[in-house]
Amino acid sequence: MGAVSGVRVVPLEQVEKIPLPGNSWSRMLITRQTAGENQASLGYSVFRPKTVLAIVSHTVEEVAFVVAGRGELRLDDGTVSFGPGDALFVPPQVWHAVANTGDEDVIMVFGFPHPEYPPTARRPEAS
Repeated sequence: MGAVSGVRVVPLEQVEKIPLPGNSWSRMLITRQTAGENQASLGYSVFRPKTVLAIVSHTVEEVAFVVAGRGELRLDDGTVSFGPGDALFVPPQVWHAVANTGDEDVIMVFGFPHPEYPPTARRPEAS
């Protein structure tokens, strides 16, 4: 990772994987640790087929771009389907869970107007 005029290049493979259910994973690429004085963060996720994440709510909005695969955001009031080339906007405080409903990996780039992964509530799983 190097910098010229404050610009940072962060290679995907140089950032540690964050394990997720179903052998899926994320990497937080742009954070204070990798970029220094950033005001926004950027991540990259791979969601394996049939993976459903726990439902979460962030204190700030989330934006995402679907590079590959198909799935849905599961919300309290319904679902929103997505596929390759779709951009997603999730307002702050909206409970949502990513579900890969297809047979191939969902690859997603996501970001927040926060210098790190933002404060996030996680809803307990129903028993």
